[in-house]
Amino acid sequence: MSSATANETAPTPIEAFARVEQAGGPLLPLRKTGLARFAERGFPTTRDEDWRFTSLKPLADLPFLPTLEPSDQAFNQTEINGITFGRHDVDRLVFVDGHHSSDLSLISDQPDGVTVSNLADSLSELKNDISSLSANDENPFIALNDAFFTDGALIRIPSNGRLAKPVHLVFLSTAAGDGQAAHVRNWIDAGDNAQGTLVESHLSLGQAATSTNVVTETRIGAGANLEHIKFQDQSDSTVHLASLHSELSKDARYAFHSLALGSRLSRNNLRMRLAKPGIECVLNGLYMTHSDQLADHHMIVDHAAPRCDSHEYFNGILDNQSRGVFHGRILVQSDAQKTNAKQTNKNLILSDHATANTKPQLEIYADDVRCTHGATVGELDDDAIFYLQTRGLDTKTARRMLMHGFAGEIVDRIQHDGIREELDQLVWNRLEDKHHLD
Repeated sequence: MSSATANETAPTPIEAFARVEQAGGPLLPLRKTGLARFAERGFPTTRDEDWRFTSLKPLADLPFLPTLEPSDQAFNQTEINGITFGRHDVDRLVFVDGHHSSDLSLISDQPDGVTVSNLADSLSELKNDISSLSANDENPFIALNDAFFTDGALIRIPSNGRLAKPVHLVFLSTAAGDGQAAHVRNWIDAGDNAQGTLVESHLSLGQAATSTNVVTETRIGAGANLEHIKFQDQSDSTVHLASLHSELSKDARYAFHSLALGSRLSRNNLRMRLAKPGIECVLNGLYMTHSDQLADHHMIVDHAAPRCDSHEYFNGILDNQSRGVFHGRILVQSDAQKTNAKQTNKNLILSDHATANTKPQLEIYADDVRCTHGATVGELDDDAIFYLQTRGLDTKTARRMLMHGFAGEIVDRIQHDGIREELDQLVWNRLEDKHHLD
């Protein structure tokens, strides 16, 4: 069935919402408000400044078929063990098309007060938390998520607590038919001095043109230390939309790593609020694109308190007709004296037809700060290739080593040894498989 024909028969979001409304639930007021906000704005277009370089035509052409019911496709633990990061000693929460799978999830005993569970089972107690960090964001996909999210992860670490193991959040798309749309919501709450590592994977099991819309809200208490690694490797037919809203308290440490390797179109909106003094926040990302892929990262780091550090490092390797978009904004409010902020975006272009659009920004209202930003777009260095050739390497190996080193600037910042090593090998293999090396 063509997309045009499918769109003629598929329900609109308003029509599809009738099933959500019929189901009711404690969050129905939030869902109704979300639908109204989305209906007012609709999909963004390239006339919207924040979406100027990112056309949503691949999504707009699809029918709207939210996955409101669990898939009947059967899986087993052996298949799950074979996915990326599947063999690490972690607790695992698995979601298929936005629905929790208790059969595939493996959660060990947790320390007192720690919760590693799915969100849908706790909606009544979370009704005042969900959307509390993202409510003021005008992004229509957050509104659409408010209306249609089915499930997601609930992670709670109490004050002075820590996760028993790293937690791997696995989001699988069966990708069984064009237009299939999973809406996922995650709530992460780390109390004062809490510690933990989260790994978030988004993977496709089929090749249909589907979409994933993820909203994650993260509250990080005073002195907490959290590492969050996101790995997106969905099929080249997929549209992946994600929003992360984090509020950090005094002396918190938060590192978020984004590895965007898949999807025809991916967009990551990152919103960090540094609300108390002494915070250190690292946003660290790698995107590797080929064919006609587009990877877009759009972030705002809001320095609202003094003596906070933020560092944003994003590297892109772009091949064929692919595109990378980076829009970074550091906002330093008037009370945020002694801010130390750095933002860099570097792009490696492997094809005459690949494109990078980059826009780092500083908006500073305090006078005692150290803030820098920069962006580069370039090709592999011929002198560096020649140097490696003089050391006995062939051209293909020399090019791959340079690209691997460029990607390694990002991967090496991941603190978890096992995850970092697996990603390093995966990047090495992917560079050989999907990018020009001759």
